[in-house]
Amino acid sequence: MNSSTFVSGSITQIPPIVWTIAGSDSGGGAGIQADLLTMQDLSCHGCSVITTLTAQNSVSVSLVETVSESMLLAQFSSLLADLPPVAIKIGLLASQAQVDILAGCLAQMRATQMMVPFVVLDPVMVASSGANFNPIDLDFSPLIGLIDLLTPNQHELKRLCSQSALVQDCDDVDNNGSQQQQQQQMICDAKGLSDKFKCHVFAKGGDAQWQQQDAIDVYVSKNVKGASITHSNAVFMLSSQRIATTNNHGSGCTLSSAIACFIAHEFVIHDAIVLAKAYVNKGLTLGVSLGQGPGVLARTGWPDGLGMMPSIKLVSSEHLADDSCKQAAPNSFKSLHQPLGIYPVVADIDMLKQLLKAGCKTVQYRAKLAINIDTDDSHILERLTLEANIIEAIKLGREFHVQLFINDHWQLAVKHGAFGVHLGQEDIATADLSAIAAAGMALGLSSHSYFEALLAHQCSPSYIALGHIFATTTKQMPSAPQGLSKLKRYASLFARHYPTVAIGGIDLSNLEFIAATGVGDVAVVRAVTTADDPAKAYRTLHHKWLQLTRPLPKANLSQEGV
Repeated sequence: MNSSTFVSGSITQIPPIVWTIAGSDSGGGAGIQADLLTMQDLSCHGCSVITTLTAQNSVSVSLVETVSESMLLAQFSSLLADLPPVAIKIGLLASQAQVDILAGCLAQMRATQMMVPFVVLDPVMVASSGANFNPIDLDFSPLIGLIDLLTPNQHELKRLCSQSALVQDCDDVDNNGSQQQQQQQMICDAKGLSDKFKCHVFAKGGDAQWQQQDAIDVYVSKNVKGASITHSNAVFMLSSQRIATTNNHGSGCTLSSAIACFIAHEFVIHDAIVLAKAYVNKGLTLGVSLGQGPGVLARTGWPDGLGMMPSIKLVSSEHLADDSCKQAAPNSFKSLHQPLGIYPVVADIDMLKQLLKAGCKTVQYRAKLAINIDTDDSHILERLTLEANIIEAIKLGREFHVQLFINDHWQLAVKHGAFGVHLGQEDIATADLSAIAAAGMALGLSSHSYFEALLAHQCSPSYIALGHIFATTTKQMPSAPQGLSKLKRYASLFARHYPTVAIGGIDLSNLEFIAATGVGDVAVVRAVTTADDPAKAYRTLHHKWLQLTRPLPKANLSQEGV
């Protein structure tokens, strides 16, 4: 990514191409029109394949005409020849013939195109008849293996499950039972669809009669490249406060097209979903009434506030035995005594001593161990050595009055009274965060995406680490480098609430670009640990960071000499 891309604040210089395959809403609130407005608002170039023409306003639909099969094919082929998409959103398909044609087109695209687009299917299960849209049962099974995400609302979820007899798998849950039972049924239905269609499923709950104060969605993820292993093949519940408004026409179209846009901007699907939810929530909050019927969502640009973000709950993961996040009470972790500044991460006690003598006031001791100290009793020597090193690191931290964080080994950090502990995403779901808070310790949490940063935020840590920003050889990372533009957006969202620290591939050559993003602090590894003189390398980075983030005040020119 070059500097001009970063300075402009955009994710990519040339807008990514996103297609919408859907019906035209002449009233402008839903369908093709809503999709194109969303794509424009989120810095994408939108192209359209129209399946249906409608004559409608905010009150009624007076006439609907399905485009011919030849026109549908011509639109698809024409766009593919010149404007291939990064992502595709599919909305209203008016007939089974259209489903079959589209399946053939997508299959051919996968077989012949070098770049395979991410495909979102918003299964609008209606068709036209006279002056209204009436329910119709479409068989979407030809699209199995050709779509990446399915986004049904509650009505569509039930119809799709009924078609596939998937409800039989959930017959131990009472559909007319409590809200908890209804949630379990929704989870079971979404998992069944995910297995059938071999894709991610985001089941929307806004139209559920049993939901009251909060709108609860269920997200079933398959394997997600670039995400924490804990969050692949997992089930989440996303909740947002229900927004009381009638200006909600086109909310489903907007959500699915926004997801496609965020995917096109190279965000992982977890991020795309929470960003799209925030986008729709704000659009509903600021929606406007234009006619006599339901109004439309506002187009509000890139989400920039935590208030509109959904709350995330991990329900289950095939990679975890314990599925519940042991979150401590808000604001219960020790606050930082001073900014992290340049924050070295080291694995060597001698190097730790050198840095402390050089004036380093915050440091992380990261001793990686290939065994589980809680369950593996066959490596007693390694365990004793690790504990002895952690004891020595904590002792040094007290001696030099620094903020010393222990990476990963929170049990030993609690046992021996460290200032703080730093944990990764996999640890959030299993570590006893309440015990860490009760010990009066600070907590730092890693994140590699919006989704992970939101999970960290829900634990109310002492700081949130954002990374990895540039390519790094320090450890094998599942995620791609985040880059400067993403870091700038993360910092904008979280820096007003938490100390934020960037990590990953940062050294003296790129420190100025990091400072320009607005992130609060910087963690460094190789820039210090591989230096000939680690103490000198730290001091150089420290002084440069102070120059970049705490410039000297300008002279007062209001008096003499003006």
